[in-house]
Order: sequence, then structure tokens, then C-alpha cells
Amino acid sequence: MTEIATRIAGAPISWGVCEVPGWGWQYDAATVLAEMRAVGLAATEFGPDGFLPDDPADKAKTLADVGLRAVGGFVPVVLHDPSHDPAPEVAAALEGFVAAGAGTLVLAAATGQDGYDDRPALDSAGWSTLLANLDKLSELAASRGVLATVHPHVGTMVENAADVSQVLDGSSIGLTLDTGHLLIGGVDPVALAVEHTARIRHTHLKDVDAAWAARVQSGEVGYTDAVRSGMYRPLGAGDIDITTIVSTLEKSGYDGWYVLEQDTILRARPVDDGPVADVRASIAHLQSIAAGLE
Repeated sequence: MTEIATRIAGAPISWGVCEVPGWGWQYDAATVLAEMRAVGLAATEFGPDGFLPDDPADKAKTLADVGLRAVGGFVPVVLHDPSHDPAPEVAAALEGFVAAGAGTLVLAAATGQDGYDDRPALDSAGWSTLLANLDKLSELAASRGVLATVHPHVGTMVENAADVSQVLDGSSIGLTLDTGHLLIGGVDPVALAVEHTARIRHTHLKDVDAAWAARVQSGEVGYTDAVRSGMYRPLGAGDIDITTIVSTLEKSGYDGWYVLEQDTILRARPVDDGPVADVRASIAHLQSIAAGLE
């Protein structure tokens, strides 16, 4: 299944580029995109607002000029507040998707707070609103030719096993399988891939140091501090069974993207190769898995 190589994409957060205020030192887009192409990535997610040009045509041209396809991107929106309609902001984001030929909208159920270290409790009314919004936004995206998925993510309203079950049972939207955020949120990503393969429409591949993940789950360490301390590892260097996950998806006929997304916080501009070294290692590991599936 060598075609996996044509479906390996990058994400700016692997280079430390993130929407969270104070996250860390940030690379410019030109450097990140050039390094993505240099290591052979086929495409990229858009990254946070401001990383690429806001104008849809300029966004598309920026990627085309460096030879990268557009996957789509991560769009955090408040979905649980009955007084807030997320449709206008998602519709605006979709303009950039359509212009760049990007096919995947990755929705996160934002808390309305900055960062991912805490989240409010959600009551039944909040859940009803959230689930209805997921289906509404999925239909909105489909009307523009874009596939919408929901991304279980630490510090959002869809984080743990109970949350994921609510989404699976109460909506029809597909899932972004983010191997790292699921594990940190207390969900076994391998079991989810095996038991709900048909709902997985997009994939973020991360590897994680399970000891750090356990400290985040227990509340001993905040998410951001754990990332800063190296909780995320290159594929094959952590504790997640990436091979079983990829094998399960491929054998089911999955034809979506594998986005290499290793959340990184940089204290300053690296004096060595920087984050690209870990991206290169992750690509090699994923290619070795693909070779074993042939």
C-alpha cells in the first residue's frame, strides 16, 4: 500500500506554531512550509489564524507556490452555548478551504476559554446543543464539498471516553482520530480504531510518553507543561501502537490523510535542525509500517 506515502501530511504545530497565547517561540510560515517540502510531505493543514494569509485566494497561492496540497484545518468553535451560533465563523473558514481545494474540516468543541488546561462541566442542555451543532455544521461543510469531522481534544468539551461515546451515539459526524489526544484524554486509540473504524474519517498521528499522559490525566501536571516537557514523541518512540492503528484503517479501506502532528513548544529559535528532525523520524516510521502492509 505504497499510496500511503501520498497521504502523509504535516501540521504547523509540529513546528511549534499554535493558536494558544504564550505557547512559545513561533516559526514563520515560509520556513515551516519549506521544511515540509524538504522532508517530502505531500500536504499540510492550515495551522492557526494568521499563520497563512487570511484571504482565501492568497492562502491557496501560498501553498501552491511551494508545491503543497491543502488538507484543511483545525477550527475550534464553541458548540455547547445555545446563545452562540457557530455557523457564521465556520462558513467563513470554509471559504479558505474551498479556495485552496482542501477537503477536511477538523472541528474542536472549544470551551470559550484560552488554552487547554481546564474545561467547564457540560449539562444535558449543553450536550444537546453541541450534538445538534455538530450535525448542522457537518451539513454546512458538505454543502461546500468539504468533509467535517470532530476532533476529541484535551481541554475541549469532547475529551474523554464518555464524551466520545456521546458524540458517537448522538451525532452522525465523522471523527478525527488523534492518537495522542485520545490517549491523554483516557481513550484507548487502538480500541477506538478497531471498534469504530467506519466513523474515522481523518487521522492525526502522534506518539506519546504514557507516563506523562497519566500525569496529565491525574491532574498532577497541566497539559501545556507536559507538552513543554516532551510528552509527545516521534512516531515509534512513544507508547502508542501506531502500527495496529494504521493497519486497521488501511485494511478497512480508509483513504484519508495521515497528518503527522506532534505538538511542540519552543522556548527560542532552535540552533540545531529543530522540530524537523522529529518529523523526519515520524515519516520514516510511517513509511516502514506502509512497507509492511504491502
